[in-house]
Amino acid sequence: MEFLDVSYNIALVVASVVISIVAGFTGLTLSKDLSQQSVSRRKVSVAASAIALGGGIWSMHFVAMLGIQMPILFYYDAAITLASALLAILIVGTALLLLHFRERTPATVSAAGALVGCGILAMHYIGMAGLQLCRAVYTPFGISLSVISAIGLCIAAFWIAYGQRTNRSILLGTLCFGVAVCTVHFVATASTRFIAVPALNEFGPVMSNETLALGVIISSFVIFGGFLWMGVTFFVPSAPAPAPLTQAPTAEAARPSPNPIVSKPAPIALRIPCERNGITHVIDPAQVAFVRAEGHYTNVYTHDAQHFCAWPITEAATRLNAAGFIKTHRSYLVNPTHVKHFERFKDNGVCRFATDDLPPVPVSRSNMKVVRDLLGR
Repeated sequence: MEFLDVSYNIALVVASVVISIVAGFTGLTLSKDLSQQSVSRRKVSVAASAIALGGGIWSMHFVAMLGIQMPILFYYDAAITLASALLAILIVGTALLLLHFRERTPATVSAAGALVGCGILAMHYIGMAGLQLCRAVYTPFGISLSVISAIGLCIAAFWIAYGQRTNRSILLGTLCFGVAVCTVHFVATASTRFIAVPALNEFGPVMSNETLALGVIISSFVIFGGFLWMGVTFFVPSAPAPAPLTQAPTAEAARPSPNPIVSKPAPIALRIPCERNGITHVIDPAQVAFVRAEGHYTNVYTHDAQHFCAWPITEAATRLNAAGFIKTHRSYLVNPTHVKHFERFKDNGVCRFATDDLPPVPVSRSNMKVVRDLLGR
């Protein structure tokens, strides 16, 4: 078996690295603060983020492949090349759905990172399978190193980027993502040898490097456009967090002071600060049916709307304890006055509300007794 001599165009190698970083920044920034958006807008943002990240993985790979120079002419199977792009976008989109439509636990973040790592690997090796008139020959060591680096670096990238969702964490996560994509490609390519194949093995139409370059230019143009769009607003300061409000005044505090000149104003009754369209609204806890954790924030449900609150679930539990809220699940706080009935299953249960628009709230096994005792069930 005679291996072909391979050299690389350094300019295209550098361009591939830049594309991976730009795509990482665009995708991770598009998915920032999604908990403040409606479900429909969240779906659109997740789809756009998946296209940016998955398309960036594909673009980085084929820009680097355009930089490969061999002593023979070689082509690409258009169908396999397109399938590798769609697969990368699909797998990344699945990972983002886990992060933004399920409870964001350490296991969920790790699973999402591992999925993206698998997406990078699948895209790379399927894309390499599209080569025509030459064939890639792999080594077990190279494949093993690619798998370890892809999954490990992507898990690290998502742990960093989804830790606190600050600008700093997104930038660090972007670097980790770019390093993961580039490492997988160049580690895998460094241990790959190429041999000439005398005949085409066509699955779909054959395209030349020039045609592939045109497709990569278009995809890179879209990614850089998204990068400029997100970069314009990335460093705009967010609205300051609302000042903490005190709990309802006690009877002693509400009693008039004998000396009005030196008396202090009564503390403000407890209200829940909720954000919508850049405006902070305060909601009376008595109007709230339940509170649900959403990553590091919470969603507050009233009988007719859902509101975003910057409180984490632990702070909400502390503050709303005095208002009578009870913990039914590690991600839920319930106002018992809104509960219509409690339904028990084998090891858990649900609380249902008088308003049909409100979804039922789960009751975990560990909180079953407290909920039953309080509701008198």
